[in-house]
Amino acid sequence: MAKTKYKNKKVVVDGIEFDSALEARYYKHLKLLKAQGIVIDFELQPKYTLLDSFKKNGKTFRAITYNADFEVYYTDGHVEVVDVKGMVTQQFELRRKLFEYRYPYELKVITYSKIDGGWITHDELKKARKARKKAKKVI
Repeated sequence: MAKTKYKNKKVVVDGIEFDSALEARYYKHLKLLKAQGIVIDFELQPKYTLLDSFKKNGKTFRAITYNADFEVYYTDGHVEVVDVKGMVTQQFELRRKLFEYRYPYELKVITYSKIDGGWITHDELKKARKARKKAKKVI
């Protein structure tokens, strides 16, 4: 299997190649939610334009785009854009800000944490780790 730039091994599930085992695991989780009737459907690798292409001083600047991992449609009508990440980079943080500015959807950045009960957002994980560290210092 090929490795990605963050040393993740590409994984194939249902004939679909995922950039990481974590992303493939979330795909299986979404399939389960769909079977349970919680999710209507989901799309893989949806593409969003964050900044349109433009011309300035005779030079053409390409559009800045962002490919999320999933776009999830829930039975209650809300839509989530999900990115599965083991770590968050500065480049991703910038894209996240541009996405949040331009699109009405919720962008969830999630990971899996066994100690915290499974799928968790990166923001929740940071809070949980901080609380555990604080509790350790008290002891």
